[in-house]
Amino acid sequence: MRVRVGLAALVAGIAAFGSATGQPPPSGYLTTTPDPAQILRPAPKEGDARDLEDKRLYEAARKLEGSPRWAQAQADVPYAITNRVANFSCAVGVKLDAASAPKLALVLTRTSMDVGRLNTAAKAVYSRARPYKRWGGNICTEKSPALDNSFDYPSGHAQLGWGDALVVAEIAPDRAAEVLARGRAFADSRAVCGVHTVSAVDAGMLLASAQFALTQSSPAYRADLEAARAELAALRASGPKPDAATCAKEAELNKSPF
Repeated sequence: MRVRVGLAALVAGIAAFGSATGQPPPSGYLTTTPDPAQILRPAPKEGDARDLEDKRLYEAARKLEGSPRWAQAQADVPYAITNRVANFSCAVGVKLDAASAPKLALVLTRTSMDVGRLNTAAKAVYSRARPYKRWGGNICTEKSPALDNSFDYPSGHAQLGWGDALVVAEIAPDRAAEVLARGRAFADSRAVCGVHTVSAVDAGMLLASAQFALTQSSPAYRADLEAARAELAALRASGPKPDAATCAKEAELNKSPF
């Protein structure tokens, strides 16, 4: 039986958010789940041009082991809600976590539920093995039976990171370039790590964009978004700033091709 380790971690993060707030886990925003197979390109087939390019990029990324970009990929492995909120501290210019930005945390928690529905449906269609299982080499996180038995295409982690960035960019449009750069880097970390192919990362980001477009019509999303916008504006006006040197290093790493 295949275990969806990424989605299991996502569910655990949502449960942790509920425990921290004393509220039951919230629902997603989408009222229907579109067929991801109609949105995404099919997964590459073994030996075709896209598969060979995935292998080339996978092998190139193995050379990053021990580098600052590898360390960033390791730091991007956790995606409990407080980690995901904090990821955008440098991008928006204020220290963030789920405690200081609970309204933003709520929006990202609710979009997570829709990520789970879409990503689960997509991986069931393609069932593509993870790249390290096919091509060997080290990955940036611990290998486990659960990880081994979960699927590559599309990347749920990339879908989360890019989806989060789209939401935060809508809330803070003056910092959209920085926010989107961080979201792309977070998604790319899965290819650096070696647990997803580049095509799976790209597919996850595309699925996040489709999800974001559909979410725009949700009245609940619009209401939650405006509350998060006001919260973030207040934090940016008076909240603590992240370390400038750390943010400068992050900005450089965000430029990595992976």
